[in-house]
Amino acid sequence: MTDQKLDVIGFGNAIVDVLAKCDDAFLEKFGIPKGGMILIDGDKALAIYEEMAPGVEVSGGSNANAVASIASLGGRGGFVGKVAKDALGDIFRHDLHAMGVEYETAALADGPGTGRCLVNVTPDAQRSMATFLGAAGLVTDADIDESQIARGEISFFEGYLFEQPDARAAFVHACGIARSNGKRTALTLSDASVIDRQGAIISHFVHDHIDILLANEAEATALFASSDLSVIVEKARDMAPLTAVTRSEHGSLLIPRDGDVVEIAAQTPDALEDTTGAGDAYAGGLLLGLARQYDLATAGALGSLAASEVISHFGARPAASLKKLATDAGLI
Repeated sequence: MTDQKLDVIGFGNAIVDVLAKCDDAFLEKFGIPKGGMILIDGDKALAIYEEMAPGVEVSGGSNANAVASIASLGGRGGFVGKVAKDALGDIFRHDLHAMGVEYETAALADGPGTGRCLVNVTPDAQRSMATFLGAAGLVTDADIDESQIARGEISFFEGYLFEQPDARAAFVHACGIARSNGKRTALTLSDASVIDRQGAIISHFVHDHIDILLANEAEATALFASSDLSVIVEKARDMAPLTAVTRSEHGSLLIPRDGDVVEIAAQTPDALEDTTGAGDAYAGGLLLGLARQYDLATAGALGSLAASEVISHFGARPAASLKKLATDAGLI
């Protein structure tokens, strides 16, 4: 094991994304909520896949995508997530290693295959996801490496994986290790439906274990039971030392427990192609900035820049060097 320092370690679902274009009727046929995510079994995954339009297969998963953006920005990232010993698992591992991401989680020898997310994108660029978790949901305490966490400035946890009880226990364990080593922790809420199912448990987890909370406006509204931004700000300050709320074309808000709210402007690409991974890219840019002790405005601007690049093309990971874009913009 290397002793190299890490900016951010992502803990999340190790998923291979299958992306294709569709219309609203396709979503209605399979009961996929527009702009949201549902969990499906293997049989439904096969049924949806067989009727999807031709598309592309790329390594994904929310926090893995965020770590990919960190790597593209020139940061050093790690990832903890479960794949199976199969072809998709090999692809997932290869893709992270090719980006320079530290990924050593042991593959699952017996059990379900590598997880996959069927991402259908409507003409308005909204992505709607149906996810078969497979091996991805089987992260446990055994996958937690204390020495790796000690080398990371921020340990970053994924709301989707939080729903799995064994993974949730692993998160709590990892948070304890991070805190004992003077490191910070972060959580992305992932989707408003996660709050609907796990709201009370997540609230306690954030309050007790998390330094940096990331949410989009819908997730923040669900967690804090209000769409009033002033209420969200007040409740966010009570829950976590720092909360980031993304607001699509309206940019984002960085809400410190102490101090003024920092408003971050959105960066609009020349063409909006696909919103898949926008929040993940924002998280990657923001967390890299925070890991490197940048001020909130600069860290938030890195998040906006990364999100803008990702939504300018099909797919959830950067297609251009974010480091070059950020350098040209004077952010790093």
